[in-house]
Amino acid sequence: MSAVDARQILEKYYEYANAGDWDRWCDLFADDQVMDEQLAGHIEGLELLRSMMKGMGTMYRVFQNKPVHFLVDGEKAAAVSHLSAVGASGEAIEAEVMNFFRIVDGKIAYMANYHDTVPFQVLNQG
Repeated sequence: MSAVDARQILEKYYEYANAGDWDRWCDLFADDQVMDEQLAGHIEGLELLRSMMKGMGTMYRVFQNKPVHFLVDGEKAAAVSHLSAVGASGEAIEAEVMNFFRIVDGKIAYMANYHDTVPFQVLNQG
């Protein structure tokens, strides 16, 4: 896979997330994908990921994850982004995020994200 192809996948990852198009976002992942998500934990398999993402529209009133930097090296890629969100009850969330990706055969096979979890604690209050 070329660096251009991997970059295009990363661009679509953020484009679909920011549009709230979670079905197309999930389509970027391999059927046997593995994700280590800092809040949701370890997620294996595309079907589990799809079922989890169905709740994004109710969990957040606003969800914007804007990429700042992409780094692509073969099948490995990283993205630095800034997340601005509003929870279902109106709680504002601002966080710096770092995502690591492994892209195989045009699909995201592995993803891990890293961010400060403190801004997301407002989701558990109320």
